[in-house]
Amino acid sequence: MHGRLKVKSTAQQEEEKRKDREKKLKIYVAARDACFSKRKEGIWDEEALQITQQLLSSNPDFGTLWNYRREILMHLETVKDEDEVQKIYEAELSFLESCLKVNPKSYGSWHHRGWVCTRLPRPDWARELGLCDRCLSLDDRNFHCWDHRRVVVKKSAVPVDRELAFTDRLIGSNFSNYSSWHYRSTLLPLLPPESPEPLPSPRRQPPRSSPPASPQNRSHRVCEEQLLKEYELVQNAFFTDPNDQSAWFYYRWLLGRAEREETISCVLVSREQETVTVAFSRPVKAQPGGVMLLLDGQPQRVQWRSVHPRFKHSPVWICDLPPGTISDVTNEHNVTVHWMERHAHRDCALYTGRTESWCRDSATDQELFRSELSVEKTSVLQSELQSCKQLQELEPLNKWCLLTIILLMRALDPLGYETETLAHFQTLREVDLMRSAYYSDLCSKFMMENTVLKMEYAEVRVFSISDKELTTLCHLDQLLLVTHINLSSNQLQRLPPHFSLLQCLEVLEAEDNVIEDLEGVFHLPRLEEVLLKNNRISTLADLRPLASCPKLKRLDLRGNPVSGLERVEAALAELLPSVVDLLL
Repeated sequence: MHGRLKVKSTAQQEEEKRKDREKKLKIYVAARDACFSKRKEGIWDEEALQITQQLLSSNPDFGTLWNYRREILMHLETVKDEDEVQKIYEAELSFLESCLKVNPKSYGSWHHRGWVCTRLPRPDWARELGLCDRCLSLDDRNFHCWDHRRVVVKKSAVPVDRELAFTDRLIGSNFSNYSSWHYRSTLLPLLPPESPEPLPSPRRQPPRSSPPASPQNRSHRVCEEQLLKEYELVQNAFFTDPNDQSAWFYYRWLLGRAEREETISCVLVSREQETVTVAFSRPVKAQPGGVMLLLDGQPQRVQWRSVHPRFKHSPVWICDLPPGTISDVTNEHNVTVHWMERHAHRDCALYTGRTESWCRDSATDQELFRSELSVEKTSVLQSELQSCKQLQELEPLNKWCLLTIILLMRALDPLGYETETLAHFQTLREVDLMRSAYYSDLCSKFMMENTVLKMEYAEVRVFSISDKELTTLCHLDQLLLVTHINLSSNQLQRLPPHFSLLQCLEVLEAEDNVIEDLEGVFHLPRLEEVLLKNNRISTLADLRPLASCPKLKRLDLRGNPVSGLERVEAALAELLPSVVDLLL
């Protein structure tokens, strides 16, 4: 046995580790308490700086210590000259690099590094970019590093084309790089609107009279030539790995959501109700002074109200005019609404003998729904559609490819491709069961859009979308003028608060759904008929919103659980006294 090492038992090893941990913990706690004591006493000396450095070297996520360290550094700024402060902060940056080696995703370390860079008398932005390059080469999804890089790029005015080249390198080494694709999407709009020039060589300096584009400049629409290059890049990515979603997300962004002009989309004037109803292109808050009403050129003091008490912001607002102001049908009136925030206005003439009048933009004129995927030329979209169809032949069940084909078809011709779109949605629901509800809602949205277009082409105020397997209702702000809506034989579970945007609605058909909630049938001043046969209305409380509709005369509740309640007819007569034709 002589000369041989004694093998320690597991119990002995654990006991030694425990004692070692306790020893380190005592040292750590003593140093921590010393820091807290110094901070409480207002001591900001170099000894405190050294103690915090020792503690943060082993635990860089101690936020309180970083705060104390900043207090010490700010105090030293007041007692040191500029060169000494420069050296202190340069040493701080070196210390932070060691902390990042312990935890490359330490919130406290990255935040402190950004703070130090702002305090440096002479910051070395090239060093910071180099650090970001090294960190991202180790982990290209380190979002702390990406955030720091964006700050550094902005502060140092790095040219956009150089940052694009940087994303090229990262994407080239790893197509599945969300962060690089996303960063690229923030850079492209910052390129000048003209066709981009080839990337300059590293030695070539930009002319002084024309400073390079940098991420702090205002954005532009991406030019067509650059778009074509991006399409080629991203197609290489998803043809290489069709199931990787990062390139598909970028491709969907690249096709682009065009910004809709912010404007007053409709003004409706009613003699009978003596109201003015205004629809905006987006939900707004009609604050006093934000929306101004002129009647025959004279400003009116009115109170604007939204269509539902839950809405603080709404696309539709209503105001009551003083009694007798416009009720005489022999008089003609001109109404002007000004949206002060956007310097927009719309006029509406109420002619003699007319009980109501409106002025509006149609969805067909605005290409409201086709603008969701907008590029410079239809030919480009057609080319992209053919490329995706080629990929679909190779990958017939690829959900990303199918969804992109649907979106391209929507951009090109939503009505012409309607049948193909529905078939693709059915395939999507089958191959991606976990997201089948999402696809059903998206399909419902597109069917609503198509029906709005058909209604406007026919120039009618009837909206019929029965038997389309709808699961949700969208774009209800486009139905302000609709008088009759047919939602029968769908899969709707509720009529949401936005349903109250249908201020002209007179007849509501919603038979053979699974509706349980009528919250949106609220204060519809013209509503006379509500047909809810074969739904899931189960209590009188579910019907309470109907009591806010003053003209309701006919209500069909056959096939609903509520119709079997005891003494329901008497209770409904009390709840809805205006109803004269009740079907149970």
